Amino acid sequence: MSLSRLIFSALVFALSVPVPAHAQDMPFDAYLQLLIARARGEGVSEATIRRMTEGLTANPRVIELDQDQPGSSRGSGFPALAPYIARHVDNARISRGREVSSQTRSLQQQVEGRYGVPGEILLAIWGHETNYGGYKGDFDLARSLATLAWEGRRRDLFATEFVDVLKIADKGYPRSELVGSWAGAFGNPQFLPSVYLRLATDGDGDGRADIFNNRADTLASVARYFVDAGWRTGQPWGVRAYVPDGFDVSRYATKLDAPVCDRVHGRHSQWKTVREWRDLGVQPQRALGDDVLASLFQPDGAGAPAWLLTSNYRVILEYNCSNYYAMSVGLLADEIAR
Repeated sequence: MSLSRLIFSALVFALSVPVPAHAQDMPFDAYLQLLIARARGEGVSEATIRRMTEGLTANPRVIELDQDQPGSSRGSGFPALAPYIARHVDNARISRGREVSSQTRSLQQQVEGRYGVPGEILLAIWGHETNYGGYKGDFDLARSLATLAWEGRRRDLFATEFVDVLKIADKGYPRSELVGSWAGAFGNPQFLPSVYLRLATDGDGDGRADIFNNRADTLASVARYFVDAGWRTGQPWGVRAYVPDGFDVSRYATKLDAPVCDRVHGRHSQWKTVREWRDLGVQPQRALGDDVLASLFQPDGAGAPAWLLTSNYRVILEYNCSNYYAMSVGLLADEIAR
């Protein structure tokens, strides 16, 4: 069959076969043809499609891992923060972060001068995501993303990510290099393909945004992500705060409903200026301007450590909407900077 006839047949198939609520209602090979037709329609070359989909099969391990993810509404309580911090902001990660910081001092200054995001924040993201590049995942991205799209739980998201990883491959990246986590994130900062296409940055001027191995590109790309999410230069992510005995944090519970990650944002207090918090007896333990808006967060309850969080903490949450993640990034950054 000629190439043009193959293309026509695939397009007819894509248009004539309705995608079921759960794509597993059709064979994987049949669903893959829908993805291929979409990629072709969005300009991915035939050569790239062939090399990225040849021999592609569903990965049962990816489905197992996806179905094992806890639901956002499971349970009413929250695990304590302190044990999580102890595991993720440990001596080894701090020590390695300071070592990498020393090696990249000049580069950090260049990136911070351009984007306004402190180097220790960028390193903390890198350290938390892949242990500073020590482990970036070894799942075939095309296979994982096609599997997740076919599985159907978040089909629209992963169908788009599959097409986007083919677009990245079309830039000259071999399939052997396009590996990462089971959920499709890759490189030093664990970007999804759509994020790479939108924000990956050439940090050293060599004409390529290599977030796999290039430190300059990695740090510049994370910094650009933070700027895009609204990072405010010169403001910390948050500071430890003294809360007086008997202070009832629940009196200042937020009255806002977050459109996404409601369980995460619902744990923070109302926004008040630092001056207003001081008047209530809450004292920041590091310098924080009186007019800065902050939210009080005491995750492990009365008598446990508390923090005043700024809008920059919300930017870290844009990277991964989890208080455990965001707190560990902020605290790791503080340790790296000491």
